[in-house]
Amino acid sequence: MKRKIGIITYLWALSLFGQALAEGPLAYNRDVRPILAENCFACHGVDSAARKADLRLDRRDDAIDFGAITPGDPAESEIIARILSDDPDLVMPPPRTKKQLTGEQTETLRQWIRAGAQYQPHWSFIPPVHPELPEVVDESLVRNVIDRFVLARLE
Repeated sequence: MKRKIGIITYLWALSLFGQALAEGPLAYNRDVRPILAENCFACHGVDSAARKADLRLDRRDDAIDFGAITPGDPAESEIIARILSDDPDLVMPPPRTKKQLTGEQTETLRQWIRAGAQYQPHWSFIPPVHPELPEVVDESLVRNVIDRFVLARLE
């Protein structure tokens, strides 16, 4: 039992440090899905009874077919136009929801669309991957894999 808990803790720590050290392009699950889930999916998600304008933003093909997202071109994407609109009848999310995207969230969506607006399956359907071990200056301080991640971050 003790060994099983140790392995689970080790895998959890690896995934945590891998995410903390991850740099690079935006990831839908990490950067974009939380914005859409918080601000858009209540009206434009999976629930057909609550869905407005027959728009689904939780499925890429539907969002593209509807014209909400134009991969590679945020200026042509209706989602960006609606987020930035001053017209209370057009702005999204609607003022009655008392939700408003921050400038950082809007820029994240722009970057994501500019990069092709790729979606990912829910994180629970993506097999875990061992992160690449970072290089460290002083190998004598490394006693295990986790030490390598912590030391690389400290260096």
